Amino acid sequence: MMVLADDNIADVGHRLISSNRIEGTPVFDRYAKKIGAIHSLMIEKESGQVAYAVLTFGGFLGVGSRAYPLPWSMLTYDRDQHGYCLDLRYQDIEEAPYMTLDRADRPHETEEPAYRHWDAYL
Repeated sequence: MMVLADDNIADVGHRLISSNRIEGTPVFDRYAKKIGAIHSLMIEKESGQVAYAVLTFGGFLGVGSRAYPLPWSMLTYDRDQHGYCLDLRYQDIEEAPYMTLDRADRPHETEEPAYRHWDAYL
């Protein structure tokens, strides 16, 4: 097990970041209002590319929260806010299709995958 001297050190000088440092990172709308946090990243097994980030918000202590899969390309990291920004309004996210998470912490797929909703924004 690798032990870090100070786990709170920002990855400012690094081009890469560990996925466990992304989980829990806040997400802000176009007006700098916090709308949720990154729950997880969904990575394509064969290519190793991040397909989408799962944004969660709502609920209480994780119960009843909504999972919104967002294409990774829609998120931009903002160093000043220490979080990811979307060029969307809170209402755009809230009105989008959402998913629930299964026991393996994966979003449940629906007949029409919720992440397809964002194709028009790309």
